[in-house]
Amino acid sequence: MLQPITGYHRDEDDHWVAQLGCGHNQHVRHDPPWQNRDWVTTAKGRAQMLGYKLDCKKCDEDAPIDHQPRDHH
Repeated sequence: MLQPITGYHRDEDDHWVAQLGCGHNQHVRHDPPWQNRDWVTTAKGRAQMLGYKLDCKKCDEDAPIDHQPRDHH
């Protein structure tokens, strides 16, 4: 199910995690050649992706919502 990015935080390994409007979190790593998301490496890039919709597998599985710490842009 497509859900908009509403914010970001870093996990315990310092990777960026998108916070989605549905209450779930999803990692947004830039790890070429497997994942090419260079936008996540800058505050401007992350800000430009706010509202962008990601496919939330947790919604498809009816998973409980995740803890979403205060935004870190």
